[in-house]
Amino acid sequence: MILDEISFRSPPRQPASSWLAGSRDRRADAAETNPPYLIEVAADEATRAAYRRLRRSVFVDEQGLFRGDDGDAVDADPRTVVLVARSSDGTVLGGVRLGPATDGVDLGWWHGGRLVVRRGRGGPAPHVGAALVRAACAHAVEAGVLRFEADVQARNEKFFARLGWRTVRTTTVVGSPHVRMRFPVDRIATLAAATKLPLGGLLDGLVPGGAAFVGDDGAPVPGSDLVAACDAILPAMVERDPTWAGWCAVLVNANDLAAMGAAPVGLLDAVAARDAAHAARILEGLRAASAAYGLPVLGGHTTLGAPASLAVTTLGRTADPVPGGGGRPGHAVTLTADLGGRWRPGYTGRQWDSTSTRSGADLRTMTAAVAAARPAAAKDVSMAGIVGTLGMLAEASGCAATLDVAKVPRPDGAAMGDWLTCFPGFAMLTTAEPGAAPPPAGPAVSAVCGRLREGTGVRLRWPDGEHTDAIGGPVTGLGATRKDTP
Repeated sequence: MILDEISFRSPPRQPASSWLAGSRDRRADAAETNPPYLIEVAADEATRAAYRRLRRSVFVDEQGLFRGDDGDAVDADPRTVVLVARSSDGTVLGGVRLGPATDGVDLGWWHGGRLVVRRGRGGPAPHVGAALVRAACAHAVEAGVLRFEADVQARNEKFFARLGWRTVRTTTVVGSPHVRMRFPVDRIATLAAATKLPLGGLLDGLVPGGAAFVGDDGAPVPGSDLVAACDAILPAMVERDPTWAGWCAVLVNANDLAAMGAAPVGLLDAVAARDAAHAARILEGLRAASAAYGLPVLGGHTTLGAPASLAVTTLGRTADPVPGGGGRPGHAVTLTADLGGRWRPGYTGRQWDSTSTRSGADLRTMTAAVAAARPAAAKDVSMAGIVGTLGMLAEASGCAATLDVAKVPRPDGAAMGDWLTCFPGFAMLTTAEPGAAPPPAGPAVSAVCGRLREGTGVRLRWPDGEHTDAIGGPVTGLGATRKDTP
């Protein structure tokens, strides 16, 4: 493990001070003049060299913490990011480094460290340390990080708490008492709350799907072997990317039927567009996807001269639908995902397009996988992302889930935070007894990457054995299925 940043109180009237932002009296800071500065990535070697000189003046010359140089393997790691605070005349006033905490593949677990602020006449430049900490947090979140930590001196624990950091545990670094603190990255919980949490209240009393299929991707039609599914596409997407919207309207419905183990029968569409040309582009994508997925258009409705909108209803057939709430504590969680493709242009970090370049045969093989495997529970990954969808499956199953981050199948070039919160094209979560065969999904990749357990919510498990809460409770508020219901 690489030594993290260490902060010691500097002797007075020294040229520089290492500072985990806040060791000085805040009233003294307020009395000083705050010079203008800009925080930016150190993009050239000269800036990085100025940052390293500032570090040496503190960690080597002032404190004697290191002999000769405080450089280490983190500095040499090309993944390490250095942020600096630069004054209007170009002087580097301070800096901080951050980067992956593990060697090899970046799992979305980063550490911050080596925070240093130049000392002026009255001490360290006021507020620069706090600004660097905030900038490091923002940069980490933007980079798709889900776990961001630092080891801070015990006396700075309260300061970091004021910046929103949370204490994990006490630790010791080179003989000095420190506290490991974690910045709460709530990206997963925020997405789940925004996309799914209102459903329980909105659907109260409707019981969609019946008591045995609460929150499922499709609804069994009573008295038949039909399953119905319905999805609407965001109007903004229909307006700006109509052909892709048409494709996706079929895609999401095909995945809904697939999660239920249903064979496709056909679809009905409801299209609104400002004019015929725009409607034609929507239908172009819908027509192509209909052919690729084997979901013929049975009928629909088109309105022109209206704001853009698109909704599709599909029908499938199965005598024994696979429920989303059929899991139980002890079940292994498998993610089956198509890792081919790329980020859809204009939707980087939000929509992974693995489907538009696949053959119809490949798409139909993937969407038949659940029917072939017959797992205890299945859900296709929705706009709540992989973790949010796992939370929905666990909630419907009356339990909680743990996801092992290092075992999640993920495309090259997709940050962990993006992958776990995006719409992935084709991705299916299934649960079964440990040792069960994965769904036979052709070009898609399957991996056991979690388990169901007692409780509520979803936790992430990291390579060091640490667990972090991704979702603290129910995702939808719809409750659990009635497993005794036929």
